[in-house]
Amino acid sequence: MASFNTKFDSKKQDWETPDEIFKPLEQEFGIVLDVCATKENSKCELYIDKETDALKQSWHLAKACWMNPPFGEQGKWVRKAYEESQMGTTIVCLLPSRTNTNWWHDYCMKGEVRFIRGRPIFKGAKHGLPQPLAIVIFRSVHHE
Repeated sequence: MASFNTKFDSKKQDWETPDEIFKPLEQEFGIVLDVCATKENSKCELYIDKETDALKQSWHLAKACWMNPPFGEQGKWVRKAYEESQMGTTIVCLLPSRTNTNWWHDYCMKGEVRFIRGRPIFKGAKHGLPQPLAIVIFRSVHHE
């Protein structure tokens, strides 16, 4: 019988998003704030780091935000992204396609989902992630 590796975790939780994923979305949505960043991996000049704790901050002053949350913590981040979109900000999220989770059904299904083909290689990594990824967009309820 074949054995399958279903372990999706990694010791590193802050891989930088590849530009080929981020740049087209930045152009499309006018992303100006990275809400899950470090100085080293931020995709935007404006970012919120772990010490500032974006889960306790309001994001709605930005027109559009980028969110690539730490793996294993998606549920609380996705809920926050959805809630912020309800206050007038578009949130563009890079997430594992965990369609069997509560957070996926409770929140991601309310957004626009774009599945990513293949296994993109994050900056500094040697191989692509062994899990499917998606872009989930929570559009501002006030978008034009």
